[in-house]
Amino acid sequence: MALFKAKSEDVPDVDLDNLDDILALLTVEELEELNGDFDPDNSLLPPSQRQKDQTDKSPTGPYRRQKLLDFLEKKAKDEKDWEQNKPYVKETKGKVYVPKKVENAVNDKSSSVNEDANTETEWDDILTQASEEELVDLAAVLGFHSMLTQTQYYASLEDRKISEGGFKGAAHSQSFSPVANEPPNTTDVEDSIARLKRNDPELTSLNLNNIKNMSVEKLEQIADALKENTHLKKLEMAGVAANDKIATALAEALEVNKTLKTLNIESNYISGEKIVRILKAINVNQAVLHLHVANQKPELLGNKIEMNIQNLILENDTLIRFGITFEYPGVRGKVTEKIQSNIDKLRKARQGGSS
Repeated sequence: MALFKAKSEDVPDVDLDNLDDILALLTVEELEELNGDFDPDNSLLPPSQRQKDQTDKSPTGPYRRQKLLDFLEKKAKDEKDWEQNKPYVKETKGKVYVPKKVENAVNDKSSSVNEDANTETEWDDILTQASEEELVDLAAVLGFHSMLTQTQYYASLEDRKISEGGFKGAAHSQSFSPVANEPPNTTDVEDSIARLKRNDPELTSLNLNNIKNMSVEKLEQIADALKENTHLKKLEMAGVAANDKIATALAEALEVNKTLKTLNIESNYISGEKIVRILKAINVNQAVLHLHVANQKPELLGNKIEMNIQNLILENDTLIRFGITFEYPGVRGKVTEKIQSNIDKLRKARQGGSS
């Protein structure tokens, strides 16, 4: 404590209010020395500005870059090279690799191979007298398929006679049997709409798949007829160019209908929002068992739509078939687990009823 007091007594009292006046009395050299002692290395400054300015002298002439480069090159050539502390001596470090002598083993092996090659067998006469077609058959039997053409290869797999041509034969194209197009859907749309409206008990399944040029008005009539129909159990409308307007009409009908079990609206132009709307309508009565909505025009649903579909499926306890393509594996896994759980519940209910 006494030492601290002694040091504090040696420091003169300085009035900080008159600091500017004190600095004004110092010379330039004293200010530079004070600046170096006070803040020798300011980390806030860039490195190019931390060093003291040593170019106080006025320039003797204009700056010429080429002249400076010539001077530096001349100075580098005129200066003597630094003497090496240890002179360079060419020498080899480590041991030189000397391979082992394996000439005898190689000679013995080559001589044995030559002896085997020179030894004549009964197969030599057979192979020399065989035709090229027979050699092709032999290559197929031995599995040398790289020596065969594509036609010969498939003929060997099917145990058929290999076509002629030898090893240089050309692979001819095969003629395919024409496949006839599927017959058009001959369902009478007008008659089907009339039967739906009068609630025909014999109309339990309606197939409208791939009917071309079906107007939007007819599709709306079918959807409106479902509201009061109590006998139709299966409705298929895949590939009929149904849009969001038709999807909304179907959703309104599904909120009322309690008998429809299967709905197929694949390969249409229904957006992800309307698919969610249909699922919400199905969850009202939970009567639909099979729902197919895959292969719509907007192929990617998006994370938000898929999460909404997942939450709606988790709330449904009766859906056992759901046709759709998910992009995210997490949603796909949870929906699959829920569908499997619904199938297990239905199987247990059947077993309990039968017992």
